[in-house]
Amino acid sequence: MRTDNQIKRKLNELLISRQSIAARYTGLTETNPDNVEQAKALQSQLDRLDESISLLQWVLDEPTGTYHA
Repeated sequence: MRTDNQIKRKLNELLISRQSIAARYTGLTETNPDNVEQAKALQSQLDRLDESISLLQWVLDEPTGTYHA
C-alpha cells in the first residue's frame, strides 16, 4: 500500500502533466483547428489523466469510520 505522501506526489505529478497537455490542446485548437487527429489524441490523454486524478483524490479523501454505522 502506498503512503499518503507517495499518493500526493503522484497526484501533483498528474496535475502538472494535465496542465501541460491542456495548454498544448488549447494552443493546437487555436492555431490549427484542422488537426483533428492530434486534438483527439490530446483530449484522450486529458480524459485518462482526469480519471486518474479523480481516483487518487478519492484515495486521499477516503472516508473514515465504518460502513455499517
